[in-house]
Amino acid sequence: MEKLIIRLRTEPFWSMFFAFAGVMFVLLVTQTLTESIKSWEIDMEMFLWFLLVGFIAQSIDGALGMAYGVSSNSILLGIGIPPATASAWVHFAQVFTSLASGISHWKMGNVDWKLAKKLLIPGVWGSIIGAYILSSLDPDLVKPVIAVYLFVMGIVILRKVKKKQVPKFDRESKSIPVLASAGGFADAVGGGGWGPIVNSTLLSKGKIARYAIGTGNFVEFFVSLASASTFLFFVKELSLAPVLGLILGGIVAAPFAAYICRLIKPKYLMIAVGILIIFLSIRTFYLAL
Repeated sequence: MEKLIIRLRTEPFWSMFFAFAGVMFVLLVTQTLTESIKSWEIDMEMFLWFLLVGFIAQSIDGALGMAYGVSSNSILLGIGIPPATASAWVHFAQVFTSLASGISHWKMGNVDWKLAKKLLIPGVWGSIIGAYILSSLDPDLVKPVIAVYLFVMGIVILRKVKKKQVPKFDRESKSIPVLASAGGFADAVGGGGWGPIVNSTLLSKGKIARYAIGTGNFVEFFVSLASASTFLFFVKELSLAPVLGLILGGIVAAPFAAYICRLIKPKYLMIAVGILIIFLSIRTFYLAL
């Protein structure tokens, strides 16, 4: 905490950004609760289903450091939720799960602050643009496109199974802001993808694993907050049951993720997740047509 206070005092960028993010977070939570309380009755069957979705997605993300959004969005689209609504619900829940993850990585000293600054603004702008575009399009036209995107993400995850020799990481590379913009945009449009695109690319470029995942997950909170805030203006289907189910499912799953890592080798888990996402994307594409 002392190190963070010193950084906030010496770097106005982080002071202003944390203050702005705090205000947006409070407004997001207040607005969500206000909309939900209007119909306080909870559909228990829907809540339990989304609790299961949140549990599975967070277990995968906690074990691999990626794929929460891609996994949960694939399942939501598979059961017939419209693309913009699915992505909105996922990002509302992900604001809370990524906040917990980001704080954990910050406390463990896994955040490269200079790299985070390079990822932050482009990632946030990319997510805002992606959320706006997705909310403005016809769901029937978007669904096949998102299905193809998720299919590609499944292939990307499967490719990560094969280890490669990586070069020395270049923090000053001009491709980093472009990577963050693409990751934020794809994450909002596809309901997930920040981890598979940004974290995995940082790893492939030679960034030490703890800093690649820690910095990526820290920035992901701001990206998710930007997406969720943008969706708030366009998506009116804010139901308490699915959002609460996704959040609580993720919280309950967090302690089990480490245990899953001990039981199953990450390589085999990535194969299973990649195959599941590919299967669900094909099913979604078929139903959309």
